[in-house]
Amino acid sequence: MRTLVVIVSLLAMLASGFWAYRENYATKLSVREANRLTRDIRRLQEAIALQNAEWAYQNRPDRLAELVAANFDRLGLLPMQPEQFAQSSQLPMPPDPPPEDTTLVSEQADTSGEILP
Repeated sequence: MRTLVVIVSLLAMLASGFWAYRENYATKLSVREANRLTRDIRRLQEAIALQNAEWAYQNRPDRLAELVAANFDRLGLLPMQPEQFAQSSQLPMPPDPPPEDTTLVSEQADTSGEILP
């Protein structure tokens, strides 16, 4: 009986060691993946910040005014006037949705000739 307890204890110890080994490496892989994702997120955030800065630089009012003046003959761009904006009362409203069919399936006529319960 004593040898059976020793064998079972030894097998339990080996199984728990194997489980701990697998969990250790699974955890290391998860940490490595999380670190990679963090680096990717940081890199993408830097790229977005760079694009936002470039967008702000390209859309400076003085630069756009120079471009409009330089290309006026070709584009014919003029400054916007308040009269060019519509008021909400001038905008067309979307049409009303069609009414939904509220008849039940059991109330519809049966054209198949079968008897329904």
